[in-house]
Amino acid sequence: MKYLKSLSIAATLAASIAIPATADTELTMYYPIAVGGSLTQVVDGIVADFEAENPDIKVNAVYSGNYDDTRVRALSALNSGEGAQLAVMFSIDAYDLIEQDLILPFDDLVSDPAWLNSFYPALMANGIIEGKTWGIPFQRSTIVAYYNKDQFRAAGLDPESPPTTWDELISAGKALTNDDTYGLMIPSTGYPYWMFQALAIQNGKEVMSGDGLNTYFDDQAVVDTLDFWKSLSTEHGIMPTGTVEWGTLRQAFLEGQTSMMWHSTGNLTAVKKGASFDFGVAELPANVRKGSPTGGGNFYIFKDTSAEEQAASLKLIEFMTSPEQAAAWSIATGYMGVSPAAYETDALKAYTKEFPPALVARNQLENAVAEFSTFETARVRDGLNNAIQSALTGAKSSEEALSEAQNSAERLLKAYR
Repeated sequence: MKYLKSLSIAATLAASIAIPATADTELTMYYPIAVGGSLTQVVDGIVADFEAENPDIKVNAVYSGNYDDTRVRALSALNSGEGAQLAVMFSIDAYDLIEQDLILPFDDLVSDPAWLNSFYPALMANGIIEGKTWGIPFQRSTIVAYYNKDQFRAAGLDPESPPTTWDELISAGKALTNDDTYGLMIPSTGYPYWMFQALAIQNGKEVMSGDGLNTYFDDQAVVDTLDFWKSLSTEHGIMPTGTVEWGTLRQAFLEGQTSMMWHSTGNLTAVKKGASFDFGVAELPANVRKGSPTGGGNFYIFKDTSAEEQAASLKLIEFMTSPEQAAAWSIATGYMGVSPAAYETDALKAYTKEFPPALVARNQLENAVAEFSTFETARVRDGLNNAIQSALTGAKSSEEALSEAQNSAERLLKAYR
């Protein structure tokens, strides 16, 4: 595509760094490849462009599976002395990385604070903790609703009017469900807490506090949210019973097994390339309010690095998040451009005019909230994931499962208050 030519555009930001990179600096960057199309080739292309512009810096990109795999591999490398200078890891890993004293705040590395303010505030929310900026957004997303317009037409539904409320979601789902197709699939493996957070905020309740110290899993609105999710299969029959697999859901949608799916915008380009039918993309429906958590990864710079490596790492991050590169990245993958300036580039203006669904995730930032994150994030999150799956499979009631998750979170977080 002509828009991908911008992948080779050399772009640097106005922000300058405190210490210039010296010659022959080598960086190891851990990077998650979990969803979407040929992301490895896209990242390789960006890195090659950076190296062409900066021949004194060598970048070794290590692709390491999903976000959890990336965190494990990067931290193992640090612990074993293999060395790593930077990584793209979960935006929600920040609390744990700070607690382990593994990363540096960007405030101490940049000389122009304007650069830190150039990104969408909603995408910065998970990276700013106690007044310091620990993560810079790159591979970022919101959850969006993909839907099969051809199946909407066949069911007598307006293909240009996807559901905007929970009631409309149920009504459309019933019209779309038949012997071969479910009306809706919401994945409940992989990242069930993420989908659940979207539903909870739509029901008017956040599941954690902004300081990472409290969770609200046993709040009645949160319990009602899980009951609603389960009712989509047990009561309304528009979704499969039990769990829906994250990893295979995109293919199920492309094969017509479901008329609607909730998934990361990071799948957008892959769906666009793979769909043999007319499809649409919409913001998630509302109940009490509209909303989705943000998602995806941030850049982090590791603390156990030299001044030259820190400077080179920051230079790479500046390059990869520059408006031109962020625009090209968004076009190639479906992830968001991380700054308003990315959407002002000629490339992204032209692409979104031709393909308006590419704007949906960005537009949803107006109603987005920070992705679920607390101290002891992994363990607290696992408790919530287990509760969600226990309820959806019928092993426990929503109230019982969420009460257990809340009690576990209380024990884990008590020492941090």
